[in-house]
Amino acid sequence: MQLQLRTFDSIVASAAAAVQGAAQTALDLTVGSVLRAVLEANAGLGLWLQWLILQVLQTTRAATSSGADLDSWMADFSLARLPASASAGTVTFARFTPVAAALVPVGAMVKTADGSQSFAVTADAANPAWSAAQGGFVLAAGVAAVSVKVQAVASGSAGNVQAGAIGLLASAVPGVDTVSNAAALAGGLDAESDAALRARFASYISSLSKATTGAISFAVASVQQGLQFSIRENSNGAVYQPGCFVVTVDNGTGAPPPALLGAVAAAIEPVRPLGSVWTVVAPGVATVTVAMSITTAAGAAHAAVAASVAAAITGFVNALPVGAALPWSRLAQVAYDASAQVANVTGVLLNGGTADVVPGAGGVVKCGSVTVA
Repeated sequence: MQLQLRTFDSIVASAAAAVQGAAQTALDLTVGSVLRAVLEANAGLGLWLQWLILQVLQTTRAATSSGADLDSWMADFSLARLPASASAGTVTFARFTPVAAALVPVGAMVKTADGSQSFAVTADAANPAWSAAQGGFVLAAGVAAVSVKVQAVASGSAGNVQAGAIGLLASAVPGVDTVSNAAALAGGLDAESDAALRARFASYISSLSKATTGAISFAVASVQQGLQFSIRENSNGAVYQPGCFVVTVDNGTGAPPPALLGAVAAAIEPVRPLGSVWTVVAPGVATVTVAMSITTAAGAAHAAVAASVAAAITGFVNALPVGAALPWSRLAQVAYDASAQVANVTGVLLNGGTADVVPGAGGVVKCGSVTVA
């Protein structure tokens, strides 16, 4: 039953009506009278009790709980909030006089120009400059720069910085003079929000029947935040095959690491249909190029507006889910929405033409380059 909340005045009025109705003679209930003071004192106590009841209700229902109270409620069902994740990307260490060899060690720290965000160099065996013996990336004599992978020290969306934001060497790297990032760093996510956790709880309840699309979807979504995926039934990824299903997973980069695909496969195993044949794969990436011209309002900084438009288009394209098409006509809309200073958008080209890009059921569209003139 829904709790009927009462105000102080309504409690006093109800009490006064009850007392007067039970009395044989008229009572003095004017402001300042002894009886009125007693009723007001009890009304204050009633408000306090009402507040206590609200606090209890707020912490005993998932729909009204928040923060630690919601975590405690979900823990009764062995469901935990998905943690925050750190952003990652590539930075370039450079030097003015590449005479002698230099080493960029794993763990070397860099910061954004304002010093608010820190990033650490991570190991990358696929990088030609990597040296496992020296524990870092080698700039040989005569080599002026090397690009390496970094990860944000603190998890969260604040680590998603734009291109050119990183410019400080937070730890000394002998033989290296500058650091910069030509591309934005992405992938940082805050801890799962209360609303998202509640929505995932509903999926959890639906998944309890097991061996259903809902169960597999919940298993994949619970691996980590920010995953995009599609499930194709009765297909081996190429042709129709009864009893087989393919899960295509993307972490926003278009190239999820093998460890992530393995984690998704392990999550699916307990809930998959008995006797089924299945696989977890990375998406096929359809890389696109976007070009357009914009006219800005009088007095606007055209270069800054153009940069905002380019960033908005890149974010829109890279956020498309697995299997989603990229409509050519949406690009102009994204450009207009990027800034109120955009007065006109012309010459919009997607891969040099005006056709939509359709990646297919197991594909995903990613931005290659965006040119805004």
